Formats: sequence, structure tokens, C-alpha cells
Amino acid sequence: MIRPKKLLQLNGKKLPDFKSVIKKAGLLACFFLFQTDLATGHPNSWKFDSESDALYRMVINLKTEEAISRLQKINHKENLYYRYYIQSLAECIEILITEDESKFPRVEANFKQRLNYLEAEKETAETLFLRAELSLQRGFCYLNMNQSFNAILSIRQAYNLTESCLRKYPDFLPVKKTSGVLQVMLGTIPDKYHWFLSLLGMEGSVKRGQNQLNELRQANLSLSVEANVLYYTIKGLINQQFAEASKGLTEILKKEPENRLLMFIAINMYMKNEQSEEALRLIRKLDQRTDGLPLFYLEYLRGEILLQKTEYGAAISSYQLFMKSYKGSSFRKDATLKIALACHMLNKPQQAKIWWDKAKNTGKDVAEPDALAAAMIDEGGFPNDKLFKLKLFTEGGYFKEARTMLAALNVTSFTTLKDQSEFLFRKGQFFEVTNELRSAMALYPKVIEMAGNNPWYFGAASCLQLGYIYKNANDIKLAEKYFERVLS
Repeated sequence: MIRPKKLLQLNGKKLPDFKSVIKKAGLLACFFLFQTDLATGHPNSWKFDSESDALYRMVINLKTEEAISRLQKINHKENLYYRYYIQSLAECIEILITEDESKFPRVEANFKQRLNYLEAEKETAETLFLRAELSLQRGFCYLNMNQSFNAILSIRQAYNLTESCLRKYPDFLPVKKTSGVLQVMLGTIPDKYHWFLSLLGMEGSVKRGQNQLNELRQANLSLSVEANVLYYTIKGLINQQFAEASKGLTEILKKEPENRLLMFIAINMYMKNEQSEEALRLIRKLDQRTDGLPLFYLEYLRGEILLQKTEYGAAISSYQLFMKSYKGSSFRKDATLKIALACHMLNKPQQAKIWWDKAKNTGKDVAEPDALAAAMIDEGGFPNDKLFKLKLFTEGGYFKEARTMLAALNVTSFTTLKDQSEFLFRKGQFFEVTNELRSAMALYPKVIEMAGNNPWYFGAASCLQLGYIYKNANDIKLAEKYFERVLS
């Protein structure tokens, strides 16, 4: 479900949380900001040599350490720009996937060295493009390290370089991919915060960005796989069109069935599209691939799916393995709380309380799951067992089980107003994801009325989902009405 974004505070004004808004698509999308063999003999595109091509393919299959090691052994300056990009991409991917803070000082020093070198070079379309790419990658790394101010500065630099390249070299095709990502990301910032973008000299348009990406997808160049992945990643994580994104990625997987990075992205998208079984199938396929960068984050996702399947003991094991192996601070609070909830569902109250108390002081509350976990802890008390299970069945795509539960429950099955409101919300959520929209549209207004001004998210979330339903039905007036109500 979509939730209103947190805000940062600066000089008494509210600023958009760039980490939650931009990172949403950027961390996955940046893996495909470049592509091999952009064109054959085209003067306005890059074309990798065979050596660079092999190293690039190594990186996008997450064999980053091997690629970096081989890159460091190359002494000649021929095709240096390509190697700069590939090595920075490899380092960026490692930071984004592992969140290993100990690696960041080295990566940051490398970004500085490469950017300083490029700034001293004669300006060309290639140098502007590469400087923009590296600045954007650097911005994503800052986001992952929770350095929001530095991230904004790097993204602004990428924006300025991209616009300069577009203005001076309008036929240079690769930069349209960078511009497309930036335009889509900045275009998602709500209108009320455009004063901040204007202050930074930036503006974005989702439509413009999608047109640029689509232009690349339709071009008769050998970049279709990467351009399509980026296109569908943004379709899902920015536009919330998870069904279309999942379908598109499935088609790409048929052509690239062994690409580890592509599988990793597809797993995330499937889970957002209530396709947890399909996500679990890919996780198990990746279990058989021990080459390349370890994907410890998959244990967290596996735990999420097993929790949805009510396999609580197995979920606990996956969450514990994640926390043991993962170097980053994100998702730890949520994983710890999920262990507490799994113990609660197993009717182990003492263990549940131990893990609940531990979650209070574990990790940070920056990533959205951790923020939601912190909010649940602040509310105090475990959720209603039936509502929790209904939520997990629905979000995992286990619709048969959810429908069976709904048939056995009604509002009078719950004693508190909060639980009654949540039941109607969960029922509406189920009808929405199963495309029974009339039923969902009948239930959400009841949730809004029942929740009233109580500090529960069901009312705001119901307004938000109604806004999306009416937007998709092209009823813009009603969509705006409910989007405005979210804020109140």
C-alpha cells in the first residue's frame, strides 16, 4: 500500500525526503544507466570494445569483485572512459546491495579521482555524459549511506551536466537515458515542494522522462534489454504500475534467464505485485548461484514471503540469517520486529516480548519498512492475529486463503473500533488487488468515516487508494479530492 512520505526539516520549512522519494526507483534503476554495444558505427553513441564488454557483463551479473580486480590490472589508457564507468558501476552496485559502510570511503575517493580527471579533460559529449552518470551513481551511494545533503548536491550536479549535454549535443543518445531517470525521479516530487527544486535550479517531468526512455526502447539499437528493464523498473517503483512492470520483466527474463541482477529486480517487483510465490521461485533459483556478489538481502525477502505463507519458524530462521550476514543498517529493525510477530503467531509470548523489546533499539528507522516497524512499536501491543494474517495473505497474493478468511469474518468479529476499521480496510485492499473494484470502492469510504480523526493510517490509506482508483478511471476530480484528503 502507498503511504504518505516522511519529510525533512530545514530552516522551518518542510523538505521532501529525497531518500524515500528518489531512492524508490533510483537504487534499482541505476544498475541499468548504461548498456553495452549502444550502436554500431553511430557517431552519437558509445560502443564498448570486446574487453570492456566482457567486464560490463561481469558486473551486471554481480561478479563485481572479479570485474574490479581485472580492471585494476589494466594499465593502458585506451578506452579509459569505458573502464571508469564500469568500475564505478561495480563499486556503486556493491554499496547499494550490501550497504557496507566500511567500503564507502574507498568508493567515495574513487568517485572524486575520476570526476577530477574528467573535469580536466576537454569537454565533449562523452565527458559530459560520463560526469553526469558518475555524479548520479555517487548520489545514489550517498542516499544509501543516509547522507541526504550530499546526495542532493550530487544529483543536482548530474542534472546540470545532463541538461548541458542535451543542449550542446542533442543527438547524443546515451544521455537521454540519464535524463530520463532524472526527469522521472524529480517529476515525482509533489507540487507543493517545487519551490525547493526551483531553489536548486531543477525541474522534472515524469512524462518527459518516460518519453526519453521510450525513445531509447524504440530505437534500432542493441540496448533493448537494459532500456526495457529501466523502463519497467520505473513503471513499477515510481508509477505504481506493478502489474505492467512485472509482466514486462517476465518477458525480459525469458531472454535473459540467468542474469542475477535482473532476477533480483524481478523478485522485488513480483513481491510488490502480490506474486510472492513467483518471487520465491526466483530466490530459490538464485540460491543455486553462488558466484559473484552475495545477496544477503534476499534472506530478508525470503523471510517476508515465509511469514506470508504462515511458515513462521522458517521465517524466523531467514530473518536471523539476514541480520547475521547483512552489513547494512536498513531493514534490521523491521526484521527484528517480524521475528517478534512470528513468535507471537507461534504462541510464544516470552520470546515474542524479548524480540519486541530488542526491536526498539535495533537499526534505524530511515527505510520505509523500518519506519513502519518503529510506528508499530510506538503504538504498542501486538496486532490482532486474524487481521495480521489477512494482511499477509493479501500482500503475498495468497488470495484463496484470504478469501476463505474473509468468508468467516465480519465487522462484529472484532470488538474495538480500530480493529473493525482495519478489517474493512483489509477487505477493501483484498478486493482492490483482486480487481473487484466496485466492492473496494464501496468499502474504503466506510473506513474513512469509521476511522475519523483517530491516528490510524487506515483512513489516509483508504483515501490514497481511492485516489489511485479514480485516477486510473480518468475521474481526475474525484482523484484529486481523495489525494487532498490524504494530507488532512
